[in-house]
Amino acid sequence: MATPSTAARLSAATPSTALPRRIGPGVSPTKSRRALVMRKYQISALRADGDIRQSEQIGPALPLFEAAFSAFARGTLIQTAHGPVAIEDLLPGDEIVTAEYGPTRLLWVGSMTLVPKPDSPAPPEARMTRVMPEAFGMGKPMTNIMFGPGARVLAPAARLREQIGNEKILTPMHHLHDGHGVIEVMPPRPVSVYHLCLAKHATINAGGLSVESYHPGSGFERKIGDKMLGLFLSFFPHIKAPHEFGGLSHLRLPLMSADELEAA
Repeated sequence: MATPSTAARLSAATPSTALPRRIGPGVSPTKSRRALVMRKYQISALRADGDIRQSEQIGPALPLFEAAFSAFARGTLIQTAHGPVAIEDLLPGDEIVTAEYGPTRLLWVGSMTLVPKPDSPAPPEARMTRVMPEAFGMGKPMTNIMFGPGARVLAPAARLREQIGNEKILTPMHHLHDGHGVIEVMPPRPVSVYHLCLAKHATINAGGLSVESYHPGSGFERKIGDKMLGLFLSFFPHIKAPHEFGGLSHLRLPLMSADELEAA
């Protein structure tokens, strides 16, 4: 976890319907009103009584929402207390092995489908990352593994070495494309992607790599309005207020930036 001294050195789809954006003063309603694309999100969450609640909800195809559902491709092996399990077979209540806290209960599984558009280049939020065997060292990973646009891996940040030395930080997988061991992939057909939320933010073993569990980021609620915040929190039945996501276990880079850092 980031120490105060470290943090002090750092600067701080499937469309189904549409909503109009707010119109600013002096702007033509016809030109400013743009459709907000919506998509379906699948959610499986652990209830307080131990039962599992499964639902499908409609939400905006915005980075805040999509990042919560798009880290791991179907088939990714996640290390549990009983051995590796394909991510699509995990259920809330399973014990996920974390580097920070040991076996930790899985509270929430989110998934969605990335749908490429054949008539146009895939946008960054629809691209996948293929990691070749041993791209990060011996056995890391042991086989080819695919990640979605919401994945961050714990790795040294070469470009930020002057600020943080050799400290490992959570780096978006798509920032590590090198054309050899880590390759950008345009999916030719729809692909299911997933993310996992634990009681505490942590790193989990995904195919031999240390990848973070889901966390929306400290202070994320200050960047959106009350209605959007209420909709977002409704996707997480175990969370009643933003602070209940807890702190970040490591410094990390935002998914859309390579030059800023998020501290716990």
